Amino acid sequence: MSTYELRTSIAVSDIQRAVAFYEGKLGLPLVRTGPSAHITGGSRVYASGGGPALNVYQSTTAGTTEATLAVWYVDDLDRVVDELTAAGVEFVRYDQLEHDARGITPRAGGGRIAWFQDPDGNTFALEADV
Repeated sequence: MSTYELRTSIAVSDIQRAVAFYEGKLGLPLVRTGPSAHITGGSRVYASGGGPALNVYQSTTAGTTEATLAVWYVDDLDRVVDELTAAGVEFVRYDQLEHDARGITPRAGGGRIAWFQDPDGNTFALEADV
């Protein structure tokens, strides 16, 4: 399996609302659109890191997990958090963890991490080694 490309798929309840978030707030470039089940244009593939990375599709299973679904590894966590915050992204704070003013917390094993959610409650993270 290590020789094949891996892509994360994220279920959303409303593809147009998801487009506003993934393209508008996160600034992900659209690679292509397609159908999702019986919904014409109900699927979007976005690029990240130089290639197709994220498939977002309309489904009734949207937002049904509390787990982190994907992580972006960034060089400057403070800058990326500030940019996303300015775009309207809200960062999640977990009661059992200590967060700084931006919502960033120390990562187990070193580095730092910040979590955010899309409009359906799908959880993503940004991580940095420093």
